[in-house]
Amino acid sequence: MAAFDYREELKKIPHRPGVYQYYDKQGTLIYIGKAKDLKNRVSSYFLKDEYQHNAKTRVLVRKINKITFTIVDTEIDAWLLENSLIKKHQPRYNVLLKDDKTYPWIVIKNERFPRIFWTRKIIKDGSKYFGPYASVGMMHAILGVIKEIFPLRTCNLPLTASNIEQRKFRVCLEYQIGNCKGPCEAYQAEEEYNQHIESIKDILNGKTGVVFKQLKANLEQATNNLQFELAHILKQKLELLSNYQSKSTIVSNTISDVDVFNIASEEGYAFVNFLKVMNGTVIQTQTLELKKRLDESDRELLSLAVQELRTRFNSSSKEIIVPFMLDVESPNFKQTVPQLGDKKKLLDLSYKNVSFFKRERLDQYEKLNPELKTERLLTKMKADLRLNVLPKHIECFDNSNFQGKYPVSAIVVFKDAKPSKKDYRHFNVKTVEGPNDFATMEEAVFRRYKRMLDEGSPLPQLIIIDGGKGQLSAALKSLKKLEIESKVTVIGIAKRLEELYYPGDQYPLYLDKRSETLKIIQHLRDEAHRFGITFHRNQRSRKTFQTELEQIPGIGRTSAEKLLVNFKSVKKIKEASKEQLMEVVNTKQADAILAYFSV
Repeated sequence: MAAFDYREELKKIPHRPGVYQYYDKQGTLIYIGKAKDLKNRVSSYFLKDEYQHNAKTRVLVRKINKITFTIVDTEIDAWLLENSLIKKHQPRYNVLLKDDKTYPWIVIKNERFPRIFWTRKIIKDGSKYFGPYASVGMMHAILGVIKEIFPLRTCNLPLTASNIEQRKFRVCLEYQIGNCKGPCEAYQAEEEYNQHIESIKDILNGKTGVVFKQLKANLEQATNNLQFELAHILKQKLELLSNYQSKSTIVSNTISDVDVFNIASEEGYAFVNFLKVMNGTVIQTQTLELKKRLDESDRELLSLAVQELRTRFNSSSKEIIVPFMLDVESPNFKQTVPQLGDKKKLLDLSYKNVSFFKRERLDQYEKLNPELKTERLLTKMKADLRLNVLPKHIECFDNSNFQGKYPVSAIVVFKDAKPSKKDYRHFNVKTVEGPNDFATMEEAVFRRYKRMLDEGSPLPQLIIIDGGKGQLSAALKSLKKLEIESKVTVIGIAKRLEELYYPGDQYPLYLDKRSETLKIIQHLRDEAHRFGITFHRNQRSRKTFQTELEQIPGIGRTSAEKLLVNFKSVKKIKEASKEQLMEVVNTKQADAILAYFSV
């Protein structure tokens, strides 16, 4: 077989809409894609610089050994064909869609005096199916309301006209307890039964208002005819229907028959929520999980999910509400990207649902494999902070002083987005006099990384400075002295608005207040502040006590420190005997201490 030459293959591909297929050397189908322009799309895999693709796409391109394609008339045809081929072949590098075979449906059987029940199996016998229902509980609740309002048969007897006329059947217990009106013995007319079936179809389609009006009219008629027992039964049915309607999500009576879609994606996964709205009520909802195989965009993933969900739910809505325009033009529906109003509220509702589902599902995955969470957080930080590498090692600096005295600096270390307390360090500032926060930061950063360089320790990928532009500039000055400013990323966080500053950039970066990246940075900053304040208080306390002890004749700084180390507090020094004091200082100093505290 001749070697694969993509240049020759590209010459055969026309500028037409269609579906393309990639095969490997073993002849295995590994990828299926659609395109508005086949030649341009397929060419983009081979003519782009290799490093413009992500790692998975680069592997895919290296494996391609054969290209086939199918031309279609329109882009929507390409969309439909791609979806069906992916379902059939499930190529390795295509997005993985979860199967829908186990979802239940409500069926109205195609028979005389139709039965209504739930099933997981669709039989093409002319029966009417409603669903599928993502929530089994919701489906049972709907069936319960229907059976309360409309007594229907549950038996599977063949109720043909001749069988009923020949009185082949007898009413059962369901008739005796009022759950069935006995069509098997002609106690209920077929016309009345079918009216109930039509009302049930309206309820299942979300048209509860139609049924509500009919029941209300029947109630008024029964009351006018003094049929009080019937009126009471109708009133109970109205209350049941009203209660069911109140539990449904009402959005707007002006919105009828639309499909709403929204997407939330993560590294490796995407989640798409679908809301089916009929007559102002959300009657169906489902969230689809997609596992990414390549670097698919949200637009590509949502296009795939829209087709899948509309097929799955047999939707024929003429309008879909989406967060952005999809690269699909279809005569079957129009796309709406709302900015305000009830449709925007619907889109927001869909996003709340998909965000909750995403968080819940990722939490499940991360409990089973904690490394997934770490990898996800670090990847998110890398993207949010525009880093070149994953920030597996982060360090944060904070300064403390008291009215310009006792300046200290603290550093905390996070590894894999978690505190590494054994690596925390603090510094007594040596070269700074007075309240100079910038000079304190400069000294602390210089001493920290000078020592790391001398010891050959690996540098962090990210340094965070608690402060604004001034503190950041001071830290950068030290990094430049050590000639490592290009080896690490350093940012400053200003507390007032939580803005992030980068060296040389006059405009700060603002992250979403709910962002996990910002929460980790805040945790670092708060931990550095806590660690620094604790050390600062201890230092201030010791030095205050040292100052008092140094007032005693013959006691200098060294002797005061020895006494505090041995006795822990000035109170215990006061209570010590001469013999105990002489274990630390000489006889003359012990006498001086006893004389000082005896006054």
